Amino acid sequence: MTYLVRHLLATIVLLAAGFAWASEPPTDPARFVTTRFTVDGAVENRLDLGVEDLAQFPPQQIGELPLVCQSGANLGTLEQLKGVLLRDILEKAVVKAPEHNDVKKMVVVAAASDGYRVVFSWSELFNSPLGEGVIVFFEKDGRPLADDEGRIALVSGKDLRTGPRHVKWLQSIEVRKIAD
Repeated sequence: MTYLVRHLLATIVLLAAGFAWASEPPTDPARFVTTRFTVDGAVENRLDLGVEDLAQFPPQQIGELPLVCQSGANLGTLEQLKGVLLRDILEKAVVKAPEHNDVKKMVVVAAASDGYRVVFSWSELFNSPLGEGVIVFFEKDGRPLADDEGRIALVSGKDLRTGPRHVKWLQSIEVRKIAD
């Protein structure tokens, strides 16, 4: 492996370890509810989006999605999710990549209002089948999301263990270049 690839992989692992953390369910989830989220960082167009804005994107639906914990334990099932591909949102924001290979050095950090964070690489989202399953969703079972998920959430539906990249109370999405 080249130095750059090793450095990029090590950085992604460190970011993921530093951002993704498990916590006890909050006693008052209403205090974390978000109705809007931002998209910023290495993008040309900073976005501030709510449910009404997401409804303007091409809709995506997932019928049934098992939530599987990092340990492999079954956490239940998310059913009838309606949302938008994260990739479509990032295309509207326009990732800044002045050099041809810059996108290969980009990560996307999705953050929740309770401090939970997860990381995706640009390549996962735009250059692999995984990107077809990362959605920002605002409806479940035909209804708006309840306080236990906020009004807007994110999930990586093609992960084998979907729980670790299920972001309730989505607050922001940041695009970062992590290597030169």
